[in-house]
Amino acid sequence: MGPAAVLPFLQRVPALSSSRTVAAVIRRSIRTSRSAPCHGWTCTVSQSRSVSVEKVLARREVDLTDKERRVLDRLYDGLTGGRRACLAESITLVETQHPRKKQLAQVLLQRVLAFRQEQETLNGGKPMAFRVGLTGPPGAGKSSFIEVLGKMLTGTGHRVSVLAVDPSSCTRGGSVLGDKTRMPELSRDMRAFIRPSPSSGVLGGVTRTTNEAIVLCEGAGYNVVLVETVGVGQSEFAVADMVDLFVLLIPPAGGDELQGIKRGIIEKADLVVVTKSDGDLVIPARRIQSEYTSALKLLRKKSKTWSPKVLRVSSHTGEGVQELWDTMLRFRDGALASGELQTQRQEQQKVWLWTLIQEHALTHFRQHPAVKAGLAHVEHSVAQGNISPGLAADLLLTVYRSPPS
Repeated sequence: MGPAAVLPFLQRVPALSSSRTVAAVIRRSIRTSRSAPCHGWTCTVSQSRSVSVEKVLARREVDLTDKERRVLDRLYDGLTGGRRACLAESITLVETQHPRKKQLAQVLLQRVLAFRQEQETLNGGKPMAFRVGLTGPPGAGKSSFIEVLGKMLTGTGHRVSVLAVDPSSCTRGGSVLGDKTRMPELSRDMRAFIRPSPSSGVLGGVTRTTNEAIVLCEGAGYNVVLVETVGVGQSEFAVADMVDLFVLLIPPAGGDELQGIKRGIIEKADLVVVTKSDGDLVIPARRIQSEYTSALKLLRKKSKTWSPKVLRVSSHTGEGVQELWDTMLRFRDGALASGELQTQRQEQQKVWLWTLIQEHALTHFRQHPAVKAGLAHVEHSVAQGNISPGLAADLLLTVYRSPPS
C-alpha cells in the first residue's frame, strides 16, 4: 500500500460494515508486507542479524571532513583539559537537533567515554564522579540549597557541575533559565560549572540529552554532578534513572505535604531533605521530618544495603548541610562496596537506550510519508468518535509497515 492509496483507504474506514472487515484488511496488509521483497536498509539489517559497533564508529570517524575533525579535536582536548568553555560548547553540540551535528556529537561522546573508561580503570574500576539528582516542588529552595552545597564542596577541593533543567513554555518553547541568577556565587566559582537547559516539554523534567551532558561533565573532570529537575509529580522522576543518589527536597510549610507529594516520587527517593529549617520554620520542619520518617517505613526498600533517611537543612544558616553530605558519602561508599552502584549504572544505560529508541522510533513513524498523508484524517475520525483510538493506531501501524508501492 503506497502513500497515494493511504488517504482513500483511511477515508473508507467509517463506512466499513464491521470490525471483522477492518481486521481482514489489516491482516491482508500485514501478509503483503511480510511476503514483499526487502527494500534497502531494512533488508540488510534483517539478513545480517547483527550490527558491528566498531565498524559504525570507524565509518563515522572516516566520514569526517578536515574542518569537522579539527573542531572535534579542539573540543575533546579542551574538555578533557578542564576548560569550561569547551565543555559548554560540547553540551550545546549534543543538544542540537541538526542531523549532521548530532552525528558529530556522538563521535565526540565516544571519545569522551573511552577517556572516562581509562580513568576509571586507573581508579580501580570505581566511578570517577558521584551523580546526585535533586527534585522537589516549586519553592522548595532547590537552587539555594545547591549553591550552599556546591560552595561547601568547591571549598574542600571538589569540582562541581550543575545541570539545571528549567521548565519550557508549552506554547512557544521558551524558558526562564534563571538558575545562574539564583546561584550567583557558585556561578562565579572557577571550580564549578552551571548549565541551565530548557526541558522542551519533556515530561520527565530532564532533557533527552541530560544523560550525555553528565558524561561530558565527568570527562571534563567534575567529580560531583548535580542534576536539578523541573518540579515534582507522578511522572517527573526520570532523573532517578541517570543518577547514583536521588534526593527529594520539600519545604516545611506547604499544607498537607504527604498528600501533596505523590507516592511514586517518594519511593524513588534515597534521601528526603526538609529545607528552610531555620527561624520560625524549625518546628514545622521537625514535624514534617517525623511524618516522612514514619511514611518511609511503610514503603518497600529500593536497596538491600540502604534505608532512606529524612534530614533537615537550612540554606540560610548552612545548618545540616555538612551532615547531609556525609550521609550522601555513606550511601555512595555502601553502594560501591556492595556493587549496587555499578549494577545500577549498567541498568540505567539500558533504560536510556530504550528511551532514545522509543523517541527516535516515534519521530520516524510521524515522518513516514504514508502516515503523514493519512494522519490528519485518522485523528479527525478518532475525535469524531467514528473509530476507536486502538483501531486507528492499528491502521496507521499497518500502513507504516507496508512496503512502498
